[in-house]
Amino acid sequence: MNVRRLIPTAAVAGAVALGLTALSACSSSDTAGGGSDGRLDVVASFYPMQFLAEEIGGTHVSVTTLTKPGAEPHDLELSPRQVGSLSDADYILFLKGVQPAVDDAVEQAGVEDTVDAADLTTLEKHGSEVGHDHGHEEEGEEHGGGEEAGLDPHIWLDPVKYAEVAEGVGKSLEKADPDHAADYRKNTDALVTELNALNTAYETGLKNSATKTFVTTHSAFGYLAERYGLTQEGIAGLDPEAEPSPARIDEIHHVAEESGATTVFFETLASDRTAKTLAKDLGLKTAVLDPLEGITGKSAGADYLEVMKSNLTALQKALGAK
Repeated sequence: MNVRRLIPTAAVAGAVALGLTALSACSSSDTAGGGSDGRLDVVASFYPMQFLAEEIGGTHVSVTTLTKPGAEPHDLELSPRQVGSLSDADYILFLKGVQPAVDDAVEQAGVEDTVDAADLTTLEKHGSEVGHDHGHEEEGEEHGGGEEAGLDPHIWLDPVKYAEVAEGVGKSLEKADPDHAADYRKNTDALVTELNALNTAYETGLKNSATKTFVTTHSAFGYLAERYGLTQEGIAGLDPEAEPSPARIDEIHHVAEESGATTVFFETLASDRTAKTLAKDLGLKTAVLDPLEGITGKSAGADYLEVMKSNLTALQKALGAK
């Protein structure tokens, strides 16, 4: 993550203090807590965590997400009210390394049933050649239970890793709310079955293609590329709106010619200007490859599974898959 995205620790600490003070003044509708209807009050950091909580929790949970639809999660700044809602939650589900403001606030909240999705699977490094490190190397922080810095948190874009996380979330919900453990297990099994089917669709759909290389403004698809034998060429690393260097443009041009890449992908939550400019210069097409960091107006009514299927269709077209 670019340094400009990071929120100073002192500012976050101040927000935490203000949030705890403001909590008593918030109505139950403004906070994630309360539990007046008997459901488990769950706070999710952003959409991929929200989807898991809702699918696995079902009718036994009330889920609040800290990142509004259409908002870029990396840039999230928490209001004092949101920070206060964290302390009042029964269960928190987040992914350390994506949102520094959330990481700090979760640590301060001290909620017993707090789950870091990064601890439920194995993280890897991707995209380091274009600086896609989410700020860990600048910060010198560790990530994922003591693993080395610079790990890629985009695990939800790999259906297999996302299924591993789903299994862990299901078990943690069973522990947090044992009265409904059977339902959580049933819902987890159903979701994992769907994710396994999605994995099979990707394996089959991308097996035979004219090229294995795709170009994207946001280097979020390292796990997906590795899973299905593809090569991701990120233009400018983490920040999809950053201007690529002349050297990187020349490199992308060479890669596109050598690999037969046809398309420059851009995402839904950022400007398509860089992608379209580069595609015009190189004579390539443009298309959307959604990193699913949030559901937008363009994807209203869609969920994780539907958007991932749309991504598969886009990749098949761009790669010339048969």
